Amino acid sequence: METSPSALQWSTANCTVGRAMAVLGERWTFVVLREVFNGVRRFDDIRRHSGIPRQVLSNRLALLVEQDVLRKVPYRAEGERERHEYRLTQKGFDLYPVLVAVADWGDRYLADPEGPPVEVAHRECGEVLHAALVCEAGHHVTEPRDAVPRPAAGAKRID
Repeated sequence: METSPSALQWSTANCTVGRAMAVLGERWTFVVLREVFNGVRRFDDIRRHSGIPRQVLSNRLALLVEQDVLRKVPYRAEGERERHEYRLTQKGFDLYPVLVAVADWGDRYLADPEGPPVEVAHRECGEVLHAALVCEAGHHVTEPRDAVPRPAAGAKRID
């Protein structure tokens, strides 16, 4: 007798993964965030360095500003009109572990034979950083099968 997964008893209408992907799921979003995390903050610099088409970049930046992931900061080069650069908000900085996790995955499965082109190091000791799962009691979870989803306070049962 086949049993249905218990997840089917719960609504996904308020799923935070779905909501996050509505903001972050477009192909170029993490490329924009990579650039800003790496200190590339001006539109033309981001476009030139990443190869993102102008209109796509404009749309991504507008969405990330609207969602309070980035904020616009004005600057003016000598003799030119005022422009903006893009800075991370706290909400944006909170995405750094996600970016590191995506990079870890890419480094493991998609890097060139020579290895990844960039690594993120701990400023204090110089060792390479990796994303990790840690429960609220401080236990490091190394096996995905040791993690289990369960309904939380916002869960709504399907009737």
